[in-house]
Amino acid sequence: MVPLSVRAALLSLALLTVFLVGWHVAVLPDSSAGGMDPEYAALMGKAAAGGQSAVPGPLEVGKVIWHHLSQPFYDNGPNDRGIGLHLIVSIGRVLAGYTLAVAVAIPLGFVVGLSPLFSRALDPFIQILKPISPLAWMPLVLFTIKDSGLSAIFVIFICALWPMLINTAFGVSSVRKEWINVARTLEVGGLRRAFSIILPAAAPTILTGMRISIGIAWLVIVAAEMLVGGTGIGYFVWNEWNNMSIANVIVAILLIGIVGMILDQMLGRVARLVTFPE
Repeated sequence: MVPLSVRAALLSLALLTVFLVGWHVAVLPDSSAGGMDPEYAALMGKAAAGGQSAVPGPLEVGKVIWHHLSQPFYDNGPNDRGIGLHLIVSIGRVLAGYTLAVAVAIPLGFVVGLSPLFSRALDPFIQILKPISPLAWMPLVLFTIKDSGLSAIFVIFICALWPMLINTAFGVSSVRKEWINVARTLEVGGLRRAFSIILPAAAPTILTGMRISIGIAWLVIVAAEMLVGGTGIGYFVWNEWNNMSIANVIVAILLIGIVGMILDQMLGRVARLVTFPE
């Protein structure tokens, strides 16, 4: 019997092969149609003669990927940097904003989860601020901070805050009251009770919120960097679109997905260790 992991890997490989073949066939030149509109071909930086497709095929994208992997960290000026440098800047911004969100959301979530008074008092503010799109804060933050990098970090902070805060409050409030009452009977101090009883019991829910937050943070940083410009993978995507380099845009999209998957899997691994310790 073939293990499930092997069968899943083979199926994934087969699906990838079908996708690549379909992509290659879809972008083959259509000489019978006489080619695309010349003005559109000129706009996309492609020759109209021979019906060349404006969308690069997998082989062309593969060559671009190899080019980026061969020199990912070069720096020839503000508008000519390796994609690795842009990724490092974006990851750094995400980690900075995310760390600030952790430092605020988890302690505040404990207070909200443990105190019905604070829960009711803060709930209107949470319900009003939570639905606001993080990018809606960008004009105000840029006007106030006047620094694009710090503005992007603040946007990450504000978008990563709410899932962690809400999940932490829910996890803390869901801890069995019998455990807390026993700790009180044994005269366990409040701080020790929080770290030895409440935190371990609420940890899976807290980590779920952290996992949701890191995905949202990575999603938002791309859009934020398109607005603030300068550096970052979002700026790279927008700049390459302005240069009509669709192959570079596709490579950047692929890398965004890979990095997002890695960040999610890292926190998912931690969550599994907490839930099912080895």
